[in-house]
Amino acid sequence: MKNENEASLAGLSVLVVEDETLLRRRLIAHLIALGAEVTGVESLGMAHKEISVQEFDFILLDVNLPDGVGLDLLREGVLSPSIGVIVMTAQGGVDIAVEAMRLGAVDFLAKPFDFAMLPLVMRRARQVKQSSRVAEHVRETEGEKPFFFGTSLAPLQDQLNKILAADIRLQSRLQPVLITGETGTGKSSLARWLHRNGPRASQPFVEVNCSVLSESLAESELFGHERGAFTDARAARQGLFEAAHGGTLFLDELPSLSASIQAKVLMAIEDRKIRRLGGTRQIDVDVRIIAATSCDLRVAVAAGEFREDLLHRLDLFRANLPPLRGRGDDILKLAELLLAQLCRQHRLPSRQITEGGKQRLLACRWSGNVRELAHELERGLVFEDSAALDFANLSANPSCASPTLADSGDWLNSCYKYPDEGFNLEDAINRLVQRALNQASGNVSCAARMLGVTRDFVRYRLHGDRRGPDVKPDSERKMSDAK
Repeated sequence: MKNENEASLAGLSVLVVEDETLLRRRLIAHLIALGAEVTGVESLGMAHKEISVQEFDFILLDVNLPDGVGLDLLREGVLSPSIGVIVMTAQGGVDIAVEAMRLGAVDFLAKPFDFAMLPLVMRRARQVKQSSRVAEHVRETEGEKPFFFGTSLAPLQDQLNKILAADIRLQSRLQPVLITGETGTGKSSLARWLHRNGPRASQPFVEVNCSVLSESLAESELFGHERGAFTDARAARQGLFEAAHGGTLFLDELPSLSASIQAKVLMAIEDRKIRRLGGTRQIDVDVRIIAATSCDLRVAVAAGEFREDLLHRLDLFRANLPPLRGRGDDILKLAELLLAQLCRQHRLPSRQITEGGKQRLLACRWSGNVRELAHELERGLVFEDSAALDFANLSANPSCASPTLADSGDWLNSCYKYPDEGFNLEDAINRLVQRALNQASGNVSCAARMLGVTRDFVRYRLHGDRRGPDVKPDSERKMSDAK
């Protein structure tokens, strides 16, 4: 159902260039009633004068004017790319419309037209400008993979569903969300999941990595700038807050911004208005902010590296992503999903993971989390020729040098308890031998020394003969032989 806000033009600045006095006055009165700031002129010369001293979001431009053709304003290249030009003419025709679009107009109205169309046309024009700005900045997300919750993240999913329910009730003025977690846990993917599943899924999702923005670039990139704001500002430019209007702005590693930029972000969240660098006009922005960080913001506040008032403003809805090493058997389910996606990406046949490979994945600490897991899977996919991946070289990964077993049901774990139905000792011995051989890169003598048994014992176990020689350690065997 439509609401009154859909017809509102509050906060937008419009220049009406129309020589017919009555029509110009009616257009001005209608736009003002919708909340726009409107300036009306009757000629190209007067339009040039207003453009040189004022900032406009839109220009309603008549084609036939007393001192020239309205399209000349487009041909001269004096208009900022951020201005949406809507051409009006009583002599409607395909040729004029095509020429206007070719010169950079965002829409075309044939007179007479219904004034009720103006909010729709301007909203559509604004979306065109937003899409152009977003395309300059954000990385391609086509084919974005679904976020994997699994059993371990079920409580987090319940929490996020409550946030989405609140979003659906509010529709507008959505509150910020703060996502915390170690590097590589999937904060960006979770932010996109929130956007795609929320009421603004059809609107822009703008992602910016704050850690790569320099102090001088950050303000211009986030809030935009006007022509002449600094040496290289040859034209006005939309900021990412404007580009994300109506949608979501994801600020990754927000604490990387300086204190002064953090203050401006706080003002934008609270006032829902921004001002371009070098500009004087307040611009309304309706943006859902999702911020993410891998650091403890309370520690950053105590160290004077993050504003406490901004933390309080962001910390209404918080989602914490646990490290991968704390997700138990979900690691294997996630690995299988990622592996299937990688096979499709590289156009390779499906690959499975051996039992040994699964144990190695579970034993790894994954200091780089999901990102590191994906890289190891891709490495195995590229370099292992077997039908099933074993990840034999995973032990060379520093993250897996000192494995910690995630499964308390594994008998190598200190928390293990023997089952009532009994324990298979033969399988346990074979597993110990196999682990020693893996660590020794297949060297039987080295594996035997690690286990304190003879090489014959390892060979027998390796070939599956459980009736092999005595399993006594070498020291006991030598003492027995001496007797």
